[in-house]
Amino acid sequence: PRQPAKTLWYDRPRYVYLEFCVEDSTDVKVVIEDHRLVFSCKNADGVEFYNEINLYARVNSKDSREKRSDRSITCFMRKWKEKAAWPRITKENIKPAWLSVDFDNWRDWEGDEEVERAMVEQYAEV
Repeated sequence: PRQPAKTLWYDRPRYVYLEFCVEDSTDVKVVIEDHRLVFSCKNADGVEFYNEINLYARVNSKDSREKRSDRSITCFMRKWKEKAAWPRITKENIKPAWLSVDFDNWRDWEGDEEVERAMVEQYAEV
């Protein structure tokens, strides 16, 4: 049985980042399309992970890549419209249980902390 990997995401002016938290992953497959990302892998125990995300906005699939470490797989996707903030990563305005904002990496890059804080809080409430 497949299960979704715990996923963290954060927003930057040019890229949006997703981190799939799977230790000692094997058979990693990441498919990045203009409006969708599909991730799958196995962990050391042979558990299969699968996540599919319809993206909030269009990305440049040709300028997107992933980086695997022992602890996780990080994907960074180039935004089609740079400097446009993403209030969420998913197209649908729902927050899956396995998805959360990576607050350690969340930066205020718009210069208006109040607006961003409100945005983050609103996201947390969804």
